[in-house]
Amino acid sequence: MSFLNNVWDLILLMFWIFAFIAYLFAIFSIIGDLFRDNTLNGWWKALWIVFLIFLPFLTALVYLIARGRGMAERSQRQADAQAQIAEKYIRDVAGTATPTDEIAKAKALLDAGAISQAEFESLKAKALS
Repeated sequence: MSFLNNVWDLILLMFWIFAFIAYLFAIFSIIGDLFRDNTLNGWWKALWIVFLIFLPFLTALVYLIARGRGMAERSQRQADAQAQIAEKYIRDVAGTATPTDEIAKAKALLDAGAISQAEFESLKAKALS
């Protein structure tokens, strides 16, 4: 007699695997939130971790009920901060050259003799378009 003797045993196994992976995601989210929270002192964080080790399912349920709203707010603040950092980096790397800046650079090149009048007019037309 095999462990997987019919389709229902396979479906039940897949359900328990799904439930276990979802539980692991919840535990890691809780641990990440504990270390992200600046309002909790170290002793409270240690206490939550101890309870997560010895009573994991009950502690995860209590944590999500008691601190779920704050967990979502902290996660949103972190996502917003990361988005702002990424936007600032993109702006710094890409540069924010306005058409006026481009024309001024082209004029400086023309005055230095690096480009001809026709090339200056071409760059000016491109900047204005």
